[in-house]
Amino acid sequence: MAIRKSIDPWINVNMGDVADLPYMQAVKRDYFRGDDSFFRNMDPEELIAEMDRHNVEKALVTYSLEDPREWILSFAERYPERLFLAVVPDLQRGMEALWDLENLARDYPVALARIAPFQSNIAPNEPIYYPFYAKCIEMDLPVGINTGICGPPLPSECQNPMHLDKVCHNFPELKLIMQHGADPWWDFAMRLMIKYPNLYMMTSAYAPRYFPPSLLHFMKTRGRKKVMFASDHPVLSIERCVSEAHELDFDEKLLDDFLYNTAERVLFGHRNARYGEFAIDRFTR
Repeated sequence: MAIRKSIDPWINVNMGDVADLPYMQAVKRDYFRGDDSFFRNMDPEELIAEMDRHNVEKALVTYSLEDPREWILSFAERYPERLFLAVVPDLQRGMEALWDLENLARDYPVALARIAPFQSNIAPNEPIYYPFYAKCIEMDLPVGINTGICGPPLPSECQNPMHLDKVCHNFPELKLIMQHGADPWWDFAMRLMIKYPNLYMMTSAYAPRYFPPSLLHFMKTRGRKKVMFASDHPVLSIERCVSEAHELDFDEKLLDDFLYNTAERVLFGHRNARYGEFAIDRFTR
């Protein structure tokens, strides 16, 4: 089978910069059992070459506003039609963080705002998130929230997808993507996706060969347009995740929806922002 085109919404280009974090060392050693390639930085040309080898058309690279590494912005500057930013705000900074997110999106192709609740141990239905959700609705910017028990040895109840029930109810306009699957709460996550039109999932950091049977059934039935591919490269390589995705028992249309169409629609479709400059479609200028 020919390699079908895909979009990868989770690429880590600065893993070398986080090698000194004890919890990331634990992830490498105990969770992924990674080798020396686990902690390394990459440059834009290396990433584009890897994407070309596996027919990845677009990718999102993670950029943190809490710990900004300005060199990461060069990825979007050098390849603005292929490399986009998934921006992590520091919600503890309140509106200052949201204004920084807004300002960054004026100058760079920001396709997603990303949060990992385990890092603060604050569940996503807590009030500290509310201004963030409102700002992303104004910008029509999708939000990614980690769900499931996290790899680092840190508390994970805050990532139970049931916390998103009230979020989706109270912010129905918000496009929300559960990141890193939802293990072991898959059934909760799938039931919520059936319930809420704007709730999706990406399978970052979860190898396709280990998808649970219930998720595969959901993707073949009521969830055909709800789940999008992602790798977590280089933690889980693009090569491995693309290869294993092609080995799933999917028809060609479902494989295209999983690898490409759902992400294209949710992350790169027309933006209907609510005010000012962001009322202009950021991806069709």
